[in-house]
Amino acid sequence: MASATASISSHPAALRDVKAARIGAMRQQVAVAPAAAAARGQRARAVRPLRAAEQGRQPVSASAASAAPAAPVADEVVAPAAVDYEALARELEGASPLEVMDRALAMFGSEIAIAFSGAEDVALIEYAKLTGRPFRVFSLDTGRLNPETYQFFDKVEKHYGIRIEYMFPDAGEVQELVRTKGLFSFYEDGHQECCRVRKVRPLRRALRGLRAWITGQRKDQSPGTRASIPVVQVDPSFEGLDGGAGSLIKWNPVANVDGKDIWTFLRTMDVPVNSLHAQGFVSIGCEPCTRPVLPGQHEREGRWWWEDAKAKECGLHKGNIDKDGQAAAPKPANGNGAAGAPDIFESPAVVSLTRAGIENLLRLEKRAEPWLVVLYAPWCPFCQAMEASYVELADKLAGAGVKVAKFRADGEQKPFAQAELQLQSFPTVLLFPTRTARPIKYPSEKRDVDSLLAFVNSLR
Repeated sequence: MASATASISSHPAALRDVKAARIGAMRQQVAVAPAAAAARGQRARAVRPLRAAEQGRQPVSASAASAAPAAPVADEVVAPAAVDYEALARELEGASPLEVMDRALAMFGSEIAIAFSGAEDVALIEYAKLTGRPFRVFSLDTGRLNPETYQFFDKVEKHYGIRIEYMFPDAGEVQELVRTKGLFSFYEDGHQECCRVRKVRPLRRALRGLRAWITGQRKDQSPGTRASIPVVQVDPSFEGLDGGAGSLIKWNPVANVDGKDIWTFLRTMDVPVNSLHAQGFVSIGCEPCTRPVLPGQHEREGRWWWEDAKAKECGLHKGNIDKDGQAAAPKPANGNGAAGAPDIFESPAVVSLTRAGIENLLRLEKRAEPWLVVLYAPWCPFCQAMEASYVELADKLAGAGVKVAKFRADGEQKPFAQAELQLQSFPTVLLFPTRTARPIKYPSEKRDVDSLLAFVNSLR
C-alpha cells in the first residue's frame, strides 16, 4: 500500500514511452496539467481495491498510504489467466528493470507488491519510485534478523515515505519448534524446517492477498538454482488471490542484471543500503544463518554455509529447485564425467584424477611429492567462484614440487568421497603430504591464492 514519494511525478503518456537504460536511469521532474491530474483521479476510482481474501486466506495487511497527488496510477488490472506470460517474458527479455517494473505496476495496480528482504533489493523500491506509480512493499520479519536490518527497514521507510507491510510467523508454530528442537536446530538437521515456519508460511499468507509479486532474484546470485529465471512467470509454487495453480504472477525485474551493476545503480541514485554490506555481507538473511563472504567465495556462500551447495534456497523461491532437490534448470550431471554443466578447473597445470587415480593416492603411505586436490562439482556456484584462484595457484606451484589436481565428486562418486575423502560440501580441498597416508582437509573458507598457498607451504 506504500506509494511513490511526492518528489517524482510523470505524465502517463510520457511514462508509457519511457525507454530507460538498464542501469543509471535518472529521475525526471515533469509538470502535470490539472486536466491530466483530474483524468488520473477518474482512473484511480476505477481501479479495483484490494478485496478481502477468501475465508481461510489472509491478505497482506492493508494500510492506507498517501500517493503523490500527481502520480499516475495503474492501468486496468489484468487477470493472471488472461495473459501469455511466456510470450511476455520473451518480449521483455531485453527490457530495462525500470521498463519491467513499470509494466508490472501498470498491469496489477494495488494487487501487486514488492518483496523486500533488507538487502540490495532496495533497488526494486527505487525503480518503483522512478515509475511514478503507486506501489506496495512487504517484508518477512522472522524474528531473527540482524539489528542492522531492522534499522535499515526504518531508514527505507523514511527515505521513501512509505510503510512496509510486515508479515510475521505464527507465534504458536515458533514456540512449538523452539521448545521441541531448541534455538539452533538448523545447524544439526538443516534450515528448511525453520525457514518453513518463519518465512515460507508467512509468505504464503501474504501472497494469498495478491495477484502478483515482485522479487529481487538475479541469475548471477546462484548459478545452481537461479540461472534460468525469466523476468516474469506464472509462480510455480504459491497461490494468489483467486487460489489454485496459475493464480499468482511473479516478476523478476533485475533477473538479467549483474550484481555489480545493481551496486552501480544504488550508488548513482544515492539509495540507502544495509550497513551490513560494508562489513562483507552480500546475501543477507537471518542473523544465525548469514555471514560475510571471503575472498574467492560466491555471494550465496554466506548463507547456510554448513550445507551442500544445492540447498541454498530457503523455500521462498523453491520453484527454482526440482523435486529431487537439484536446480530446476540447468540440471547438474548425474555421474562423474557425465554430460551436464561444463567442466571447470581446466588448465594444463591441473591434473584431472579418475576414481582409480585418487584411490591410488589414498593407498600410498609415501609419495614422491605432495598433492593438492579439490573435490568439486562443475554445477556448484561455489566451485565456480574459486576456479580462477585455484588455477592461478596451480600455475604458481608448477615446477615447485607440488602436484595440483581435481576430482569430480558429485553423482555416483559422492558416497565414496563422503566416506573416504572427508567430503561434506563442495568445494573440499585436500592435501596429500609426502609421508602421511591420510589427506589433510583445508579447514578455512578463504579460497584466495595467498590463503591456499599458505596452507600448502605450512604442510609440504
